Amino acid sequence: MKNRIESSQVIQADNNLARLKLIMVLAIPAVIENFFQTILGFVDTYFVSKIGLAAVSAVGVTNAILASYFALFMAIGVAANVRIANFLGAKLPEKARHISQQSIVLAILFGLLTGAVTLFLAEPLLKLMGIESDVLELGALYFRIVGIPSIFMSLMFVLSAILRGAGDTRSPMIVSIIINVINAILDYVLIFGFLFIPEMGIVGAALATVFSRLVGSMILFYYINRSSTLSFRKDYWKLDKEHLLELTTLGAPAAGERLLMRAGQIVYFGFVVALGTNAFAAHQIAGNVEVFSYMIGYGFATAATILVGQQIGAGKFDEARRYAKLSAIFAFCSMAVLGTMLYFLGDWAGGFFTEDEEVISNIGTALKISGVFQPFLAVLLILTGAFQGANNTKFPMYLTAVGMWAVRTVLVYVLAIQLDWGLAGVWIAIGIDIAFRAIVLVIQFQRGKWMELEKAPESESRCHPQTTKENMSVCANNY
Repeated sequence: MKNRIESSQVIQADNNLARLKLIMVLAIPAVIENFFQTILGFVDTYFVSKIGLAAVSAVGVTNAILASYFALFMAIGVAANVRIANFLGAKLPEKARHISQQSIVLAILFGLLTGAVTLFLAEPLLKLMGIESDVLELGALYFRIVGIPSIFMSLMFVLSAILRGAGDTRSPMIVSIIINVINAILDYVLIFGFLFIPEMGIVGAALATVFSRLVGSMILFYYINRSSTLSFRKDYWKLDKEHLLELTTLGAPAAGERLLMRAGQIVYFGFVVALGTNAFAAHQIAGNVEVFSYMIGYGFATAATILVGQQIGAGKFDEARRYAKLSAIFAFCSMAVLGTMLYFLGDWAGGFFTEDEEVISNIGTALKISGVFQPFLAVLLILTGAFQGANNTKFPMYLTAVGMWAVRTVLVYVLAIQLDWGLAGVWIAIGIDIAFRAIVLVIQFQRGKWMELEKAPESESRCHPQTTKENMSVCANNY
C-alpha cells in the first residue's frame, strides 16, 4: 500500500483491521524518522560527553532555550499539516498547495527572527538558567553557532510537516536517515579531529548539526517540488493574508502550548541546575535515553493527526473518532513495553555516557520513574495529535498551561528542592503532570468535546474544508 496520499483520495476503511493497517502505513515511517531524530540527540550527547560534563550541561541548557524556537516552528508545522490534510480530504488540492507555500514563507520569516534574537541575546538568555561560568562560556559558543542559522531548523520542521499533511511520511523518514548519518560522521570528525581537520570540540558538534540541517532542508524542498499535489507555483509565494490568517489562527494556540511548556521547562530546569552540575548532566543524559520511547508515541500521533484531519475535511466525524481511538490503544500497548525496558535497563544505559557512579545511579532512578509513566505519555501524545487534527489546538494549550505551571513546576520545587528528593523528585513531578493531562484528554475525548467544527465567517466559508460539496466545487474552480 502506498503511504503517499494524493489529493483525489479520502482515506476510508471498513473495519478496524483495515484502519490499523492504514495507521501502520503512516506511523511506521514516522516512527523510523523519530528514531533517527532521537539518534541525532543520542549521538550528539554521546560525543559531547567525551569532552566533559560541563559540555553536556552547556548543550543541554542551550537546547532547553532552542526548544522555545522549536515551539514556534512546530506550531507553523502543525497548522500546515492539519490544513493540508483537511483540504485534501475535502478534495481541494490547490488550496492545500497554496497554504503549504504560505507556511514555508512564514517559516522563513520566523527563522530569520529567531536567528537575530540569538545573535544579540545569547548570553542573557543563557544567564536566565543560572548556570555556572564555565558552562555559560561553552553554552554561548554552541548557542550562537546553532541558533543564528535558525532558518534551517524552521524549514526542517515545516517542510516535513507539509509532506506529512499530504500523507507522505516516507520522505521525511528518508531525509532523517540521511542527515543523521551525515551528523554522526561530522560529529566524530569535527569534535575529535581527523587527518588534516583540527579538533574543534563543542564547536565541531554545533557545525555538524547546522550542516546536517542545511542538507535536510534542501532535500525536503526537492521532495515537495516533485510532488504532483504540492509542487510549487510561482504566484503562491506572494504573501496571502487569508492563508496567513488561517495558519496563525490554528497555529497560535499550538505555539502557545509549546511556549508554555518550554517556559515551564526553563523554570524547573533552573531547579535542576540548583541540584548541581552532575545532577543536571544526569537529567540531560536520562532525557536523551528516555526520548527513544517517544518515537512510538510521536509516530502514531503523526498518523492520528493525518487521518483525523483527512476525515474531518471529508465530514466523516465518526471515522475520525475511530482512527483516534485505535491509534491511542495501539500506542498505549507499545509504550508500556518500552516503559518496562526503561525501568529495567536504565542503569545499564547510563553507563554508556559516564563512569561516574553517582551520575549513573541518578540516570537509572530517573529512567525507572519514566518507565512507569510511559503508557500515560502514549495517550497524551496521540490524543493531542488527534485534537490538533480535529482543528482543536486551544484545549491542549489550556491543559498544558495548567499541567506545566500548576502541576509540574510546583511539584518539581516541592519534591526536588523542599523535600530534598533530588532528581527523583523532578522525574516524579514530570510523570504526575503527564498522567494528569492524559486523563483529562481521555475524559474530553469520551465526552465528544475534542473536535473544533465551527464554521468560518461567510467571507471565507466557501473555501472552508467543512462546508458543503457545492461550495467546495466553487472554491475548487476558483483555484
